[in-house]
Amino acid sequence: MNSDVGIFSPVYQETVAIVLSILFASGAIVFSLRKKNYYFVTAWASIRTWLFVAPILLFLFGLPAPWPFVILTLLALFGAKVFFQLIGMYDRSYFVLICYAGIIALGFASYYDRGDLFNDTPMIVLGFCLLVPIIRNSYKQMIQYISLTLLAFVFLGWSFMHLGLILNLPSGIYQGMYLIILLEFCDNTNLAIGRYFRGPKLFNRINPRRSLWGTLVSVVLTLALAHAMRTLLPDQSEKYWLASGLVASLGGMFGDLVMTIVRKDAGVKVVGPFVLGRGDYLQRMDRLIFVAPIYYYVMRLLH
Repeated sequence: MNSDVGIFSPVYQETVAIVLSILFASGAIVFSLRKKNYYFVTAWASIRTWLFVAPILLFLFGLPAPWPFVILTLLALFGAKVFFQLIGMYDRSYFVLICYAGIIALGFASYYDRGDLFNDTPMIVLGFCLLVPIIRNSYKQMIQYISLTLLAFVFLGWSFMHLGLILNLPSGIYQGMYLIILLEFCDNTNLAIGRYFRGPKLFNRINPRRSLWGTLVSVVLTLALAHAMRTLLPDQSEKYWLASGLVASLGGMFGDLVMTIVRKDAGVKVVGPFVLGRGDYLQRMDRLIFVAPIYYYVMRLLH
């Protein structure tokens, strides 16, 4: 993580001011339209959450290292906890603790920018999970428990913690801001305009509200925002902001669909409230499980 980035840096303060201004401006627009239809109401619920959370997170991520990595690790741990509650495995302490230990290891690997250790951690977690049936001298439902533990670790740990690796990229903290803004914008835009751009449904059995034309329009608008905010990228050339916009819009969509599948298969809609907005914690981070690793490796390739 760059040493010249922090809450006392004029560049960081100016960037935070711009990000919050965009957030509050978009919030004001959606708030004024919230009586138009249900979709604007849902979008307002999401933005309202970020109006409360964003200033806190921007302050915390402006703290000197290792605090941003500690915060990311805590967020990943909480996400894993919610996931285990969602699938009814929270009482399986052996598997839960192994997942937690793996996430903490990811935090250390991302802080020290050890990509090799970071990518070895899933196999280490698998090895410890395979020891649990032997230690407990039991075989009943163990394949199911091991599979779900790995799913929790890979999605809420390994995938999400790529944000820590992104922090180590040039202007990493600004790239992280850029990515999250694009994700939230794409999601809320899709919700808000879904009623006006119906067309054929893309995945009608998983999410009947996601239409082809609504998705395409939200992708185009996200690309426009990616271009407008490209100053947050270390390289403002076309390939960088274009790749970022496509990764955020398309990758975010698949992350949302994957977690929707998990929820519907588990028969659970919401696991606890998330501050002031819609849904729960997993619904706020589900898009990152696909976007964070894809964005990281795309940026590495382009750089």
